[in-house]
Amino acid sequence: MTTTLEQVDSLVDALLLEHPPETTPDKDFRGARYDAGLAWVHFPEGFGGLGMKPELNRHIEKRLRAGGAAATDPTTFFMHLAGPTIVTHGSTEQKERFLRPMFTGEEVWCQLFSEPGAGSDFAGLAAKAVQDGEEWTVNGQKVWNTLAHLADFGMLVTRSNPELPKHKGMTYFALDMHAPGVEVRPLRQITGEAEFNEVYLTDVRVPDTHRIGAVGEGWRASLTTLMNERQAIGAGASSGKPRRGGGANDAVEIWEQLGEDEQTSVRRDRLMELWVRGEVGRLTNLRAAEAAKAGNPGPEMSVAKLEFASFNQALYDFCIDLLGMDGQIGYDYSFRRPDELDVTGTGRGIQYAFMRVRANSIEGGTSEILRNIVGEQVLGLPGEPRVDKDVAWSDVPRS
Repeated sequence: MTTTLEQVDSLVDALLLEHPPETTPDKDFRGARYDAGLAWVHFPEGFGGLGMKPELNRHIEKRLRAGGAAATDPTTFFMHLAGPTIVTHGSTEQKERFLRPMFTGEEVWCQLFSEPGAGSDFAGLAAKAVQDGEEWTVNGQKVWNTLAHLADFGMLVTRSNPELPKHKGMTYFALDMHAPGVEVRPLRQITGEAEFNEVYLTDVRVPDTHRIGAVGEGWRASLTTLMNERQAIGAGASSGKPRRGGGANDAVEIWEQLGEDEQTSVRRDRLMELWVRGEVGRLTNLRAAEAAKAGNPGPEMSVAKLEFASFNQALYDFCIDLLGMDGQIGYDYSFRRPDELDVTGTGRGIQYAFMRVRANSIEGGTSEILRNIVGEQVLGLPGEPRVDKDVAWSDVPRS
């Protein structure tokens, strides 16, 4: 009997033979990969998957890269959030409409969750959606929207019923970012670039066919998005190469260029501490991926994302310390609009990475909120008092 792994390997072999990566345009290759069920292998057949265990995705990616396939375009990062949300909560028509062009990169997505008055308290959002027949009219403001200036669609969560408690009156949509009334404005960051944005929504018309999940069930759909976001960001800790530096590769490379008088025992101890910490993060994420039983991760991935942020900030603090005064020069702070996402900035120099990783403890859920999630949902500790849990959103005091 053919095993699952043998079946996957057979499909990978056929894909590489029929669509050689070196001569097939990347979007065409990714489309063929989707059609073969090798996009998200744990998704249902016909929607980019084969209904198999999610840990096989790593095996498929490794084989395709070894066969010459290009790395995933960084601008498609949000497919790792939108794809699982749509396949879990969307209709058959929505899966047919959105999943394939999302995976190929023909349509880029962004996330429209946070608001100026509802960041950590995401369920307190105020962007208003009013149903008008077969359409909805949306008004409001979103903020910290990564790569929204490049996006074709956005994962939009709105307040559809202010008379219900805040977690129950939310509705989730796929928003056409080119629709009339959608305005994207840049937010300049410490790095000089405007990777983040704020998005203004003024009388935007959204068809009901773009509603993801039931009316008022936006919180449930949002949790799917958020859990996958934390997994996608936290998994960055496993991307380092093993053995020679692991997640601490940048620090190891700087260390090897230092003179003997600069390689003090205190610095050596700190480097080894970071090396071990990076390896623990990498191996823990590999183990978690292999042990996954379903496509959508649980609250445990909040641990990975929390450690990812803390580790990156400690690592690049140390790197700048090793560089000394050289770490203070040679960086371009001029304003620019990036065309890709790099949450660690490891490919753009140590100075850039040092500043970029400041955002790691905010994006994808602040570290403070993640500690609450870990405490309550992983460790089983009592939750903090929530006096507004059963109060209608419209009756909750706001500043």
